[in-house]
Amino acid sequence: GDWRTPDPQNVLVIETNRGRIIAELDPVATPAHYARVRELVQAGFYDGLTFFRVIDSFMAQTGDPQNTGTGGSDKPDLKAEFTFRRDASVPLAGAGKAGSNETGFIGVLPVTSQPSALAVMTADRKVAAWGNFCAGVLGMARAGDPDSANSQFFFMRQTYPSLDKTYTAFGRVLSGLDAVRAIKAGEPVKDPQDRMLTVRLLADLPADKRPTIQVMDTRGPAFAALVAKRRAELGASFTNCDVEIPVQVK
Repeated sequence: GDWRTPDPQNVLVIETNRGRIIAELDPVATPAHYARVRELVQAGFYDGLTFFRVIDSFMAQTGDPQNTGTGGSDKPDLKAEFTFRRDASVPLAGAGKAGSNETGFIGVLPVTSQPSALAVMTADRKVAAWGNFCAGVLGMARAGDPDSANSQFFFMRQTYPSLDKTYTAFGRVLSGLDAVRAIKAGEPVKDPQDRMLTVRLLADLPADKRPTIQVMDTRGPAFAALVAKRRAELGASFTNCDVEIPVQVK
């Protein structure tokens, strides 16, 4: 019960010239962005696109067919999903306190939420929650308008909490963060060569080329013990970004 097999419909397998990146998308917190990325992946939209804006201790951005940061798909822009509403049917695993709020995980996505107890005082009996931009989280890029995300996205190379509630966090790297951090930095990257060679859903790969993935279940006792250990080690400075979720890829 300590490990789970992620839904292959929710897993991206990204082959880059720096190595393979495997990421799990989150349909709960960001359903519209989840659907858009899957749609573009299955259309082959992302194949060959470069990492054109990369900041060393921040993030690596891609997903623009013009490879400049000014382009997008022919789909309409998306409404922001910076926050979402949750109730008891969407519990936070590994829950703890972050000031007056709660912090934990929904799947592999690190999340902060208003206290669950507040739900009895809201019209929909739910509370606001939002993804946290820890290392490995996937975020949707946008222009100044909050509702301008389209196809561009970025991989967090390091934790950057100032993005919380101002960008949409829609997934997290399961393996390959070393490849993300190896991408050439530049703002913009001069003559970008690092690129996504192919991007596929795990479910769409031929059976003989499909990696086997096991993720420690954040709802299980082994993960709870891991969180407790990290919290004890770090004390008051602990955040959910300090927990690395174990993953096995074969």
